Order: sequence, then C-alpha cells, then structure tokens
Amino acid sequence: MTDSMNVPTAPNQPTSITQVGSSRLSRRTMLRASGLALGLPLLEAMTPAGRSAYAAKEALQITDASRPVRMACVFFPNGVIQPKWRPTGEGDQWELSETLQPLAPFKDKLNVISNLAHENGTAGRDGAGDHARGGSTFLTAARPVKTSSNIRLGISLDQVAATALAGQTRLPSIELGLKGSRNAGSCDSGYSCAYSSNISWKNETQPMPKETVPRLAFERMFGSGDAALERRQRMARKSILDVVRGDAERLMKQVGKTDKRKLDEYFTSVREIERRIEQTEAEDRASLPDLDVPMGRVEAFREHARLMYDLMVVGFQTDTTRVATLMLDTAGGNRTYPEIGVKEAHHGLSHHRNKEESVAKIQKIDHYLVEQFAYFLERMEAVQEADGTLLDHSMVLYGSGLGDGNRHTHHDLPIVLAGGGGGQIQTGRYLKAAEETPMANLFLTMLDIMGTPAESIGDSSGRLTLV
Repeated sequence: MTDSMNVPTAPNQPTSITQVGSSRLSRRTMLRASGLALGLPLLEAMTPAGRSAYAAKEALQITDASRPVRMACVFFPNGVIQPKWRPTGEGDQWELSETLQPLAPFKDKLNVISNLAHENGTAGRDGAGDHARGGSTFLTAARPVKTSSNIRLGISLDQVAATALAGQTRLPSIELGLKGSRNAGSCDSGYSCAYSSNISWKNETQPMPKETVPRLAFERMFGSGDAALERRQRMARKSILDVVRGDAERLMKQVGKTDKRKLDEYFTSVREIERRIEQTEAEDRASLPDLDVPMGRVEAFREHARLMYDLMVVGFQTDTTRVATLMLDTAGGNRTYPEIGVKEAHHGLSHHRNKEESVAKIQKIDHYLVEQFAYFLERMEAVQEADGTLLDHSMVLYGSGLGDGNRHTHHDLPIVLAGGGGGQIQTGRYLKAAEETPMANLFLTMLDIMGTPAESIGDSSGRLTLV
C-alpha cells in the first residue's frame, strides 16, 4: 500500500466492514470510526459472487443499485465567443472547435449540442437583467419573478433527481461553487442576488446553498456532522484516513488483487485531496500570521476549480452522492484571469462590441475554462468501474445560461454533455437540435436516464433524443 495509509492506527475504533468470505460486500459498505464515514468505490467484492466485475454486462447482470448513473452540472457565466466554440460538421462526422480542443481526448465520450434555448431567460416584459435570468434559468428553465426580495422561480433539474433519489446515498446532492452566494439585495437590474448566485433550487423559493470552501465541502461529504469534533481533528492534523485506518487495513486483507489496486488508488486520491486542502490552509495562515484561519478559501482559480472537480469525482466514486452542481462563478461574474494574461474582468470583457482585442481575451477565457473541465473528465475517465469507467456511467452537463454575452442571447446556448449515462447515451457527436429547442427537453431526457422521470420541467415541450 502507498504511504497514504502509513500512519499510526487510531486506537479502539469501531468497524463496519462486512466479512467477505463466500459472501460479498454491500455496495453501501463504508469505513467508519469516531463518527466519520468514508465511502468505498465499486469493487469486485460488491458484485454477484464468483463473477468478475470486468466481465461483459450481460454476464454480470449488474443491477442499477450496483452501477448507478451520476449527474453533474457545471455552470460558467457570460456566454462564449460562438464562432470559436461551434464545431464543424454534424452527427458523428465532426471536428472540435478551437475553444473545445482541450476535450479532444474525450471526443468519443461526449456530445456537443447546439440550438438549445431558454425562452424564460429572454427579457419579455421584464427588461434588463439577462445575467440574473441566465443563471436562474440554467437548470430550472423557469422564469424568475423580477424582485429583490420575494423570489420565485422553480425546482431545478438536479433537485428533481436528488429528491427522487433521497435515501439511496449519504447525501442526496452536493452543491459547490467558487464564489459565495448572496441571497439578499439586488444584483442585476432589480433581480435578487439569489438568482445570480444559485443554479440549484429545491423549490420555487428556496435556493440550495453552495459550498465554496474545499475543507467544508470535504467534511460535508465525509465528516461526522459534528462540527466540534471535526474542528478538534483539524487541530490535531488528523486525516480521515488516519481515523479509519484500522477498518481500511482489515478490508485490504480480505479483497482480491484488483480490489486492492482500486482501493490503493482511491485512498491515495483522498489523501492527495486532503494534502492540497491543507496546503491552501497553510498558505492562508502564512499570509495572515496573526489570525487563526482554520479553513482556507482558495484564491487561485485553477487549484480551486480542480479541488472541487476532484471532490465531485470522489463523491461519485464512493456513491456518497449521485447528483452534483458546480458554479465556476456567479452569473455576470467579474473574475479576472491574470494567470493566462487576462487582467480585465470577465463580465466587462463580454461586452466586447466585436473589438478584436476583447474578443480574443474572452475566447482565451472560454478555452481556459474548458481546460479545467477537461481535467474533470480525465479524472472521471481514470476511475475504472464495472464494465467501463466512471465517465461511462455518468452524465456531465457543462454550459452557460447565455449564448452570446455581448448580445445577451438566450438561444443557441453553449452546451456539452459528456459521459455515456450507463450506456443510455450515444456519444461522439455534434448534435444540431431544431432551432429554439427548449433546453428543458434535454432535462427531461437526463431525468429519464437517472431513473427519476418527470412529466415536465420549466418550459419543456418534449424530450431530446440522445440515442
């Protein structure tokens, strides 16, 4: 085993490992100690006894419970430079655009979809406020009531699925972001800040709070729920792997070689995430030596985004949750990207008025964001699971609530859907839907694939075919 587990054993800790022998591990087996719970990836010992988890699907007769479908939705603000985003060709005879080139290694495992629209994001009689409407409609496809106080919208795609799946995983869903939420006051032409700050909505009036601090997100996924206990463990520099080490070592002795390799890779991954979180906390403490900063806020965009992507991978890998959302910035976000030579604010640049220099900088941002998304897909593709990879058994929606940020359009949205959805999605295509097809039609299809069908969502008018 790697040094990820090379630490003293926590004394007298209770265990919860199912004995392997002639039986098999439950898909929901966890390592537990001191109130902490660490989920496990899908192992051969969790599949029907006497058969390899890497045999053909038909021979395995894998159940939905042993190989669930996961769904992640990733939002970025301010639209894109569409000529640089749009692929050439159509169907399976197509080529990635300049902006989408970082996705080349996964071209056969994704679909780029054009002509999807959010009619409820358009102005109508509501006037200005396209960024707020772009963020709020992204996963709801519902028209936000223009108000700074009595918000009203609709349930989002992720929460429809999470509600239906409640009880099947430790967390029904996880909501992540890189910028904090403001749910009070006006942030865009009379629209409540809640509309710009949230893409996940539990119901018409309740946005789901997103976690922006990696440590808090990690502890929400794997912690005990006891804030005081977790604070003491942080002060003692105890890794969650340290605490459950006794459980882990017993499990490693009971599983086969393939499972040992998978567990070793998984434990190493968890340890690496912890180390990266600890490093960001140490940097915060170093910059503010007179203050106690127990939980760091990561300032560097690339590291922050990749930490959140890694947390989603581990959450899916361990079946801690099957539904996740990530906001790379709030709607109308003004982040700068000096690491790629763009010092101007994103939102301001998006009003480029076709000035060549500004257009080039926005396209540079678009490409940079896709690079981080490609990292997420790479991490998911690296996780072997049953007859494929975690990416094969997932759906990952990546896109913006605006098409062209300069013109504030809500049609022909930039949308990528990666992953095979457990074999239910034909991938490797550039799909041109009929013009002004409601994006909500894609949502209904995604809910079908998740096993959580709905009659309608937002302004849906039917289903979008993905096979």
